[in-house]
Amino acid sequence: MTVTPVPFDPDLLPAYEALHVGGGPPLGPETVRAGRDGGGSMTKPIEEILGDRPVEFEDRVIPGPAGAPDLTVSILRPKGGVTTPAALYNIHGGGMCMGNRFWSMESFVELVDVYGLVAVSVEYRLAPEHPHPAPVEDCYAGLVWVSGHAGELGFDPGRIVVMGRSAGGGLAAGVSLLARDRGGPAIAGQGLYCPMIDDRNTTASSHQYDGIGWWDRNSNLWGWRFLLGDDAGGPEVSPYAAPSRASDLSGLPPAYIDAGACEVFRDEAVDYATRIWAVGGQAELHIWAGAFHGFTEQAPGTTVSRASKAARGSWLERVLDLPRATAWEAGDSGPGGGAHG
Repeated sequence: MTVTPVPFDPDLLPAYEALHVGGGPPLGPETVRAGRDGGGSMTKPIEEILGDRPVEFEDRVIPGPAGAPDLTVSILRPKGGVTTPAALYNIHGGGMCMGNRFWSMESFVELVDVYGLVAVSVEYRLAPEHPHPAPVEDCYAGLVWVSGHAGELGFDPGRIVVMGRSAGGGLAAGVSLLARDRGGPAIAGQGLYCPMIDDRNTTASSHQYDGIGWWDRNSNLWGWRFLLGDDAGGPEVSPYAAPSRASDLSGLPPAYIDAGACEVFRDEAVDYATRIWAVGGQAELHIWAGAFHGFTEQAPGTTVSRASKAARGSWLERVLDLPRATAWEAGDSGPGGGAHG
């Protein structure tokens, strides 16, 4: 396939070039451990993330899926008590093979502070040591626990958004499908930020960003192979692993879906939103011109990043009936974040 990449937004180029230079060797079986170590070194201590914000932090060990190990979740709540009885359930990114529950935690600390709600981030098992269905089943078990403890945590069980970035966005979509099909917890919305949802890698954007960008076609191929093994790209892939494989997208909670125009995930994001609309569902889609994967975190002060964060905040306010906040309009850190695959 002969393709021409979409050019980057000039305002984002300095951040992209800095990220690309420091991106390390291509992802593969020999480098995944180094990728994990590098990502871990970028995670700030929770005390530094909290700073002087009036937000309290708690780790809790909860039951995992049947027959599987227990899970750890991190819970964030306002120190003065929950004032808006809603919750965010976060699934971190990392290409299915990297990352931890503290990635992008800064944005959730701010959301808890601004809105007075609860946020929970789950630690799930990673591929390739734990291939599908371990990651999505862990995330679903965490959602079931959070919903079942809504009274203790201080929120209305009907006001919870499942959200994730990149691989976390794919897992959030998979969890939403599982909740629908199993008659599980009610979900008010699914926030799918630059989601990793299609293992086939056949789109134009997948080919446009082959060797371009820090999470490129090669990284994506390996991420899926770690999760699915030899089944990746084949005919027998579960929709709970790769939600683009789902034949029926009806009956799902309202979705917020976004991506940069200059990233692998662009076309699968557009397709997923289009197919939700086709069956009468609700989806809000944003494709940000000239933006690369993870741009809101790597270049938070740029015009396109501020617009993206404001759009995410607006959707959360509407789907969870939150009090309107003006922080995102000023270009603060907001509900953006998520530079990791």
